[in-house]
Amino acid sequence: MHSNKYTFSFTIIITIIASTLLALASTMLEERQDYNIDVDKKKNILKCIGINVEEMSSEKIVEEYDRNIKNIIITKDGKVDENLLLDDLVYSEVKSTGQQLYNFNNKEYLPIYISSNPSSLIIPISGKGLWSTLYGYIALEKDFNTVKGITFYQHGETPGLGGEVDKLWFQKNFIGKKIYDVNDKFVSVEVVKGKVSDIYSGNKVNHAVDGISGATITSRGVSNFIKSDLGRYLNYFKKNKIN
Repeated sequence: MHSNKYTFSFTIIITIIASTLLALASTMLEERQDYNIDVDKKKNILKCIGINVEEMSSEKIVEEYDRNIKNIIITKDGKVDENLLLDDLVYSEVKSTGQQLYNFNNKEYLPIYISSNPSSLIIPISGKGLWSTLYGYIALEKDFNTVKGITFYQHGETPGLGGEVDKLWFQKNFIGKKIYDVNDKFVSVEVVKGKVSDIYSGNKVNHAVDGISGATITSRGVSNFIKSDLGRYLNYFKKNKIN
């Protein structure tokens, strides 16, 4: 029969071993989870510029991303900061709106992803839907006006309702839409309640997409945060837009 001292020592040793193994497993899983999150973001960036990534392995997605995409960091007044990298930025989120903020030394900056093939730029977007914050990307053609595509890589909206934001039928509606009107005024793209053809005619059709049935709040949220996030980049567009 073992003494109390032996039992106590044995318990301590087993506890230490188990804790160490759990800590190692947690670290390894966290690294893998971070890698998968990073790959998913890169996958969605490629998707929103029309690259078919569905059959690609994670390694191929990273390879395609590294070959086609570069990052630049701009100030709020639209100037490129050559000294900052994407990894330098500290991310935070406005709780009330879900808008992401990007800071360095307590100064706000904005990231842009630029694609060489096809030529376009990609902007991160985020904001509140009905139940969750939605995160995604919107791509613009080199005219900084025509939408190339849109994707969402994370949200918690209701499947079959607001969750339709990540479906191809909804995202395809954005392709070819304009964020400036005929007078060169920024108007963004609106997700309407119902069908655009039943609500708008003429040039307004160029700035609206069909809404999701039964998901009015999510649709309104998408409209609001797309306009808000694109609005932060207007100074850059004005400095670089080709007329």
